[in-house]
Amino acid sequence: QVQLVESGGGLVQSGGSLRLSCEASGSFYAVYVMAWYRQAPGKQRELVASISESGLTEYRDSVKGRFAITRNLFKYEMYLQMNSLHAEDTAVYYCRASVQVARGRRGNDYWGQGTQVTVSS
Repeated sequence: QVQLVESGGGLVQSGGSLRLSCEASGSFYAVYVMAWYRQAPGKQRELVASISESGLTEYRDSVKGRFAITRNLFKYEMYLQMNSLHAEDTAVYYCRASVQVARGRRGNDYWGQGTQVTVSS
């Protein structure tokens, strides 16, 4: 019933920019923390950035100053503005959200299908 759909990935040259979007849809009561993860070939999935429903953000050190995470609470959307991209940023980027499907029920984590970001050097 809850779907997360990412968009905005693609191929970009080193130093370029991309903006990822994640939209939560379906039937639910509330969306809490949302986050972006990424997974490069042969590596574990890692947290890139997160944002709470109050707008509190956190970033992994390697993207601080280059990436910016934002969200639109009314549209249940989240964004990741990525600037000064490096080849090391190449990965599949995933959206994750903590969603409460009904009042009184505990929240669960949901994942999107991922969007490929490729940075050519």
